[in-house]
Amino acid sequence: MLLTVSARTDSYIQFITVLIIFVFVLLVTYWVTKWTAGYQKTKNTNANLETLDMIRLPGSNKYIQIVRVGRKYLAVAICKDTVTMLTEIPEQDLALSGTDAPQTLNFKEILGKLQQKDSSGNEDGRDE
Repeated sequence: MLLTVSARTDSYIQFITVLIIFVFVLLVTYWVTKWTAGYQKTKNTNANLETLDMIRLPGSNKYIQIVRVGRKYLAVAICKDTVTMLTEIPEQDLALSGTDAPQTLNFKEILGKLQQKDSSGNEDGRDE
C-alpha cells in the first residue's frame, strides 16, 4: 500500500516536472523568437531603401515590386535569377497610405475573419 502511494506521488512529481520544463522551453522559444524578429527589424532598417508594394504573378515565382530608392520610386520585376527595372514612377502617381507602420492584426482578429469567411458559405474559407 505504501509503495503504491509512493509510486503514484513520484509519478505526479515527474509529470509536474516535465510540464514545468515544457512551459519553460516554450517561454524561452517565444522570447528568443521575439528578440530575433526585433533584432532583424532594426538591422534591416534603411533610410534610403524601402519596399512599398509587391504582387506575385500567378503561376510562377515572379514578383513586381514598387521600391523607394532615395527619393525615386521604381517598379522592378524580380525573377528567380534576375531583377529588372521596369520604370520610374512619379510620386504623384502613387497611392501612398501615409502610415509608416504596417497594419498588424492579432490572432483573434485573423481567426474572426476566417470564421466569417467560413460561415459565408465557402467550404475552404477562401474567396472565389
